[in-house]
Amino acid sequence: MGAPPPSWWLQDYFEWLGRPYYLALQSAASSYGSNPQALQITQVMTDKPLRPIKVGRIQLRFSVKRGIERTPTQQPVGAVARLCVSTPEATAYDLIRYATSIGGIERAAETIRPLLPLLRDRELKRVLDAENEPVVVQRLGFVIDALGNKKLLKTIRDWLPVELTLVTLSPAKGKRDNLPLVKRWQVLNNSSELKV
Repeated sequence: MGAPPPSWWLQDYFEWLGRPYYLALQSAASSYGSNPQALQITQVMTDKPLRPIKVGRIQLRFSVKRGIERTPTQQPVGAVARLCVSTPEATAYDLIRYATSIGGIERAAETIRPLLPLLRDRELKRVLDAENEPVVVQRLGFVIDALGNKKLLKTIRDWLPVELTLVTLSPAKGKRDNLPLVKRWQVLNNSSELKV
């Protein structure tokens, strides 16, 4: 590979930079066993923009998140070195929030599906409280509903305000005209693959 795995040195690298970080998105999901597609890039969340890094065949891409310190993280079991990884619940949330940068809402849903058995109600509520972005939570509710997991839906719906803003499922996809509306989430479904 031309270098040790990023999981061996990310903690030291970010301590050297003096910046917060965590292994995120599909890379975090992969650490929990969700590998719908082989990853070529290690995805890391931090608080300010960083250029992508390439060391040998290893590539790192950074996403920026304000309030990164609010995101729950944990140390992976059996890790060779210290490493911050977003919890399964925070990973699912981030996959929806950053869906456009990982290949779309369908790719996010595909990655969340294997994580569903790991998601816990109390921890999910903790993430929703910390992030406090109802529009993202509406999309997350829609996706979890479409994936058929009824257990978490009450937690999500109870967290959302009574009056919801009308949103499209995928923010990057075209026009809003003639899209089916899923009233429970106030989501206009512009995905050809996800149905509730």
